[in-house]
Amino acid sequence: MTVIDSPATGFASSARTRNARLAAWVDQMTALMQPERVVWCTGTASEWDMLTKELVAEGSLIKLNPEWRPNSFLARSDPSDVARVEERTFICSETEDQAGPTNNWRAPAEMRAELTGLFDGTMRGRTMYVVPFSMGPIGSPLSKLGVQLTDSPYAVISMQIMTRMGTEALEQIGPDTDWVPAVHSVGSPLITADGTRLPSTPWPCNDTKYIAHFPETHEIWSFGSGYGGNSLLGKKCFALRIASVLARDEGWLAEHMLLVKVTSPEGRSYNLAAAFPSACGKTNFAMLHPTIPGWRVETIGDDIAWLRPTADGRLRAINPERGFFGVAPGTGTATNPTAVATIWGNTIFTNVALREDGDVWWEGLTPKSPEKLIDWQGADWTSSLEAKAAHPNSRFTVPADQCPTIADEWDDPDGVIIDAIIFGGRRSTNIPLVAESVDWAHGVYMGATISSEQTAAAEGPVGQLRHDPFAMLPFCGYNMADYFDHWLKMGSALGRTAPKIFQVNWFRKDADGSFLWPGFGENSRVVEWIVRRIEGTASSVPTPAGKLPTREEFNLDGLPMTDETWDELFDVDPGAWLAETEQTEALFARFDGRVPQALQDHLHTLRWDLQSRLPS
Repeated sequence: MTVIDSPATGFASSARTRNARLAAWVDQMTALMQPERVVWCTGTASEWDMLTKELVAEGSLIKLNPEWRPNSFLARSDPSDVARVEERTFICSETEDQAGPTNNWRAPAEMRAELTGLFDGTMRGRTMYVVPFSMGPIGSPLSKLGVQLTDSPYAVISMQIMTRMGTEALEQIGPDTDWVPAVHSVGSPLITADGTRLPSTPWPCNDTKYIAHFPETHEIWSFGSGYGGNSLLGKKCFALRIASVLARDEGWLAEHMLLVKVTSPEGRSYNLAAAFPSACGKTNFAMLHPTIPGWRVETIGDDIAWLRPTADGRLRAINPERGFFGVAPGTGTATNPTAVATIWGNTIFTNVALREDGDVWWEGLTPKSPEKLIDWQGADWTSSLEAKAAHPNSRFTVPADQCPTIADEWDDPDGVIIDAIIFGGRRSTNIPLVAESVDWAHGVYMGATISSEQTAAAEGPVGQLRHDPFAMLPFCGYNMADYFDHWLKMGSALGRTAPKIFQVNWFRKDADGSFLWPGFGENSRVVEWIVRRIEGTASSVPTPAGKLPTREEFNLDGLPMTDETWDELFDVDPGAWLAETEQTEALFARFDGRVPQALQDHLHTLRWDLQSRLPS
């Protein structure tokens, strides 16, 4: 069970760890935040049981009907605390140009001073949990270690699902082991400075919110929010923002990518890493159900991948997470039956609706909604109401090994060899269904120019491209132009062993606004062509967009498709592409001449090629 100490007894953290730096840091932060007690978490089942019982008793969790969802719970957040706070997320590098124009920046000394004031006494009356965790399999040479301090038991149980957390991780931190310090507080002390005790609330948080990353010291400070990526600091904060800096410095890649294992009818297996911005079918791809006979797709990771060149000269990858933190709305029996099967139990649901029988529901789970529900804010809801029953960003947190399609290799300490990298956006025009890059530099250009069309006026002018390079726009921990350069250097280091790079687009439409491609399980046909290109058994056609498949060698068996539809799916219109290069140039211009010359050269070459194809 967890070891509990009261700061008043004058305990020494050195009794808990062999790492002097860790012991001193915990003692320093305890003195600053003044918790009522300190708990070193062990990650055991009994710890989970104790914390969930306490949260249910406090009204912070609702235990779901065990006949429908065994060992599962519903949390309702404060309405002001429902998503990542990107506008309050900062990269506190030594200089602003190191953070780059796509990140919010604050000077480190200035931010430390402000955070120290906010964290002063922030845990009075609360428990401070010390959460040692490993991103990646325990003991893997590809893994990294961290320690999170938090006053949120919701964050603790979520970290137990999302990371390898507890005693095993702590034992990996030896006297000289590097680890990432991450401190989190909901910013809602239960005792004031003058000793007055305040009432508790089911979801404590603070109107003031900060998530600050210090790249030079690899620190994470998060204040004011108890929600998801704001409080589970192993996820976006460590696994992407800080890890991207570590990867740059150590010669590897920390990416917002899913990982899948694909096995052909011949029994040959390949591993693919794929980057998709939000609302581009990422989870569906991670849990793809092939519609073509003999093909199998297994899940290795659904969100983040760490890719590292190893001694065998290949790029190997791990999923650094232990669980899935998925968006609930739109995840249903029709769209993603694998995800639905994964969350049968041992799951924490946040901001979904509650059924009368004690199970959960959200828009898209089933074709028809129940007549009556309790909505995500705890109010009565009926199907006649226009308001959504579940919050659009409601979530499920579930262990990855419950996924029916999980690959045996998903937690292999050695990782898996990556055979191809895929980039995709949501585009109704221009971008073909699938294209292979001409070379590594062209593939980096594909990743750097990932974009989706804005679909609502609130996002900006409808139809304008919203660029999300490498699907990393909110997650790169340093100047993104330097990140492009790091990708180019990785290609040079890998040389002939580098994976092939592809771009996909499931969302192209015809003139009437109808999708040209059916998507979902039919995307396995695209995967098949990618695999055949890896094997060298499928030919391609050169175009300005890259190497495209021929209809004759693309598996369309059983899929009705006219020649006209095929041509529309792969049409590369020189005029439309030329117009788009203007937006790419504007994107590159944001970086004040820092974009690598190889990408600028590709843009110039592309323009020349397109202009030569215009009607005279």
